[in-house]
Formats: sequence, structure tokens, C-alpha cells
Amino acid sequence: MHLGLIALVVSEYDPAISFFVDTLGFDLVEDSPAQTNDGRAKRWVIVRPPGAATGLLLAQADGEDQAAAVGKQAAGRVGFFLHVEDFDAAYARMASAGVQFLTAPRTEPYGRVVVFLDIAGNKWDLLGPAA
Repeated sequence: MHLGLIALVVSEYDPAISFFVDTLGFDLVEDSPAQTNDGRAKRWVIVRPPGAATGLLLAQADGEDQAAAVGKQAAGRVGFFLHVEDFDAAYARMASAGVQFLTAPRTEPYGRVVVFLDIAGNKWDLLGPAA
């Protein structure tokens, strides 16, 4: 058993794909036409870090309730955790790509960490091994 996908509600597909693929370095695993439960066109978009088993299903907001959830999927808490082997290199690459960091990098007992926002406004931890 494993967790395959986590849905991430976004405002639009293409800017979200660009953020995760071009800015964070994720792989675009799938971008296929699909349909909503009531037959309207949508896309099935999956991104995931290279070599990872679990991915994100980028789900374009459909309706006011879903649009209101964009950027608030974890109610203002850090809800997503991106683990990297080389924290300093990942941090430098992301900073140069314009990623918005909310804190300065710090060292915790569990590793190096810094909080950043994704394109929707959700908070993520970038986590690296303890120094």
C-alpha cells in the first residue's frame, strides 16, 4: 500500500505546471484531457519530484467553494514537505527562480528547513538533512 496522489487545488493548470516543473524541478508525469463528473472538460495533470512514488494531482478550481480553497488547503499551516538531499543547492536554485520564502533557513533537530509558498499560496517546508 502507498499514497499515490495528493490533490492540490490551483487557479489555472498551466501556471501551476510551470511552477512545479520549471521552478521546483518536478517531472510532468501526465497531462491528459478528462471530464468532470457532470461531463465538462478538464485535465488530469500529475507532477511529482524526480524518482518519487507520490505525486500531486493539480486540480483546477471548479466553482466558488473550490476557488476559495486555493492556497488554503492546510488552513494556513505548512501542509506540504519537500525533502532534498542538498539543502543549500535547492534553496539557492529556488531563490534564484523567484520562490517566495517566508522564513530564513534554520537548523532543527530533524534537519535544515525553510518555509516557502507554492504558486497557489500554500505553505511548504523545504527540508534537508541535519548538518
